[in-house]
Amino acid sequence: MTAPARSAPPIRWIKGALFVLCLLPAGRLAWAAATGDFGPNPVEFVQRWTGTWTFNMLLITLCVTPLRVITGQPWLARLRRMLGLFAFFYGVLHFLSFIGFDHAFAVDDIARDILKRPFITIGFAAFVLLIPLALTSNQWAIRRLGGRRWQELHRSVYLIGILAAVHYFWLVKATALMWPLAYSIILALLLAWRVRERRRKGLVAPPAPGAIVKPVRFMPRKP
Repeated sequence: MTAPARSAPPIRWIKGALFVLCLLPAGRLAWAAATGDFGPNPVEFVQRWTGTWTFNMLLITLCVTPLRVITGQPWLARLRRMLGLFAFFYGVLHFLSFIGFDHAFAVDDIARDILKRPFITIGFAAFVLLIPLALTSNQWAIRRLGGRRWQELHRSVYLIGILAAVHYFWLVKATALMWPLAYSIILALLLAWRVRERRRKGLVAPPAPGAIVKPVRFMPRKP
């Protein structure tokens, strides 16, 4: 007797539960706004909280493909888009907290600060690169760009991760480098896995011992 095929997990329920979980950091901000529980420095709390969760969501998004390959569960790929959009969502909140609290949405002051302070320049570059990824996270964009071009565009997520890590290192004091270092190690491991997988897929398997290798024949040219 053949073993019964495994039924696919209830992806709709999994997505719903994951959506709620991804909203919890935003819910923490809403609770702080309602109760005034921001700590002694509300501006720093909001900026650090939104920045941290932007990076968290980015790393979780990058974990989806390795987890799918290792576990052999293709349905995990269907969670990647939502996680990536949540990374962009918290990135928008982080950017708004910067231009709102620090500069009261004054365009000249914002531009001057981005050009003057390197860690803000790096963070702003990472946010700008996130925008096209968020805008093309839909089936219409995949059809419009084509699968290959769409994949090449979305590979920039690793560059965004590197910029985010540099931004984080530059932001904290020298006595508080433990967390930026931990995030950078995780990102480096994910990037190394990606490079290894690309090399593995690019290798051509040698013929088996004793196998007969037939020469490639080309059609004759037309006169």
